[in-house]
Amino acid sequence: MSFSEKLLTVPPPLEVAGRHIKRYHVTADPAGIAPEVEKAAYAILPELLPEPDGTPPVTFVVLHRGGDDGAYLNAYSWVWDNVLHFGGAAAGQPVLGCPDRDPAHFVATGRPWIGCVWELPPIAHERDAWVRHMLAPELPDLEAYLADSLPAGTTGGRA
Repeated sequence: MSFSEKLLTVPPPLEVAGRHIKRYHVTADPAGIAPEVEKAAYAILPELLPEPDGTPPVTFVVLHRGGDDGAYLNAYSWVWDNVLHFGGAAAGQPVLGCPDRDPAHFVATGRPWIGCVWELPPIAHERDAWVRHMLAPELPDLEAYLADSLPAGTTGGRA
């Protein structure tokens, strides 16, 4: 099997458990992620979020629908002003502790894995956007950060 990039979409931000959530969806399916998978992923999201620590309450997530039964939700939350807290959940992947192959039955994995090759591109963008809008300016601009997302397209080949 040869490697190929996947499609990346950028749904609008939302608010969950008092945190601003920037969203990225990754899938090979041009139809996108099924609504029931998306709904189930965002239902478990509060379990993956850290406690407030004074850092602006912002998280970005990558929801990835694998090529098999698997679906994955990676939540990256800004804490301690410049550190990413990670929380992950999976569905449909028994090897990760999922109870069945249902891609809408998410469970927190507790694993330290931060993402696969298709899930990593938003991290680089979000790092630079956090520096650009929150750390480098004299006054942080949360609204500018929330509006600054990696453009939709593919997960790679952007250079």
